[in-house]
Amino acid sequence: MDEQQKKILCVGLVCLDIISVVDKYPEEDTDSRCLSQRWQRGGNASNSCTVLSLLGASCAFMGSLSAGPVANFIMADFLRHAVDVSAVVWQVNGQTPCACCVVCPSRGSRTIILSDMNLPDVTAEDFTKVDLHQYKWIHWEGRNAEEQVKMIQQVVMHNSALPQQQRIIISVEIEKTQETLYQLFPHGDVVFVSKDVARHFGFESAEAALRGLYGRVKQGAVLVCAWAEKGADALGPDGLIVHSDAFPPETLVDTLGAGDTFNAAVIYKLSNGVSLQDALIFGCQVAGQKCGIHGYEGIGKNFTEN
Repeated sequence: MDEQQKKILCVGLVCLDIISVVDKYPEEDTDSRCLSQRWQRGGNASNSCTVLSLLGASCAFMGSLSAGPVANFIMADFLRHAVDVSAVVWQVNGQTPCACCVVCPSRGSRTIILSDMNLPDVTAEDFTKVDLHQYKWIHWEGRNAEEQVKMIQQVVMHNSALPQQQRIIISVEIEKTQETLYQLFPHGDVVFVSKDVARHFGFESAEAALRGLYGRVKQGAVLVCAWAEKGADALGPDGLIVHSDAFPPETLVDTLGAGDTFNAAVIYKLSNGVSLQDALIFGCQVAGQKCGIHGYEGIGKNFTEN
């Protein structure tokens, strides 16, 4: 397959988001009306696929679904966004997860209540069925990390027989403060670490987090940390910290999925050979644009190619 035609695969969660937009966060045990409500396909890896597709990348999703009306809605939405779903794993047990999200633009907050539904995550065994020759980049949203490490090892083995320019680039996202996820640090060529995880380790800025956590990543890797309204920083093997300021919208509308948008935009640029600095700026620009709209439609418009 021609390198230009190869896809970006995102591995992780897809769920249904039921989003209520409110003018103020409701008090407990009260009735209130929302400004609007919508169903939206959610989940970190799923959201990143949406953004990659809107930016013009060929992309694919791998994650678990359980047959039923919620999965029908999700699959139709993947199709609408031209996301390849051939690697989706249909589970016999469990239900497709659902998240109730309360978005409050006046506070810039998004509160998420996720029901787990006991749906198993995809496994290393599932991953053996994936044709790796289709992909130029594979991104893992940190979840069942022990299985994900085994998946990554399959990619490393695949890469070992290929010349450098044909190897799949591996990225991982460590978003949640769960000890088991930290084993992913040394396995990504690009590692995205969240503000929450950075703070969990005692760091109070993106730069401090990068300096403090870089020893956990493998030689030659890039470590990226976004810090909400303070923008984002990244550190590569040259030891230089690069920074981008945030690009907040004129009016804050919906921050749900802003981190997934940032990750996708950075991956999009890096996968096209753009510098780390320019990729970081683009990531912050697109994430800022996303915060000014409901959902994702319209993302990537009005940006000139770097």
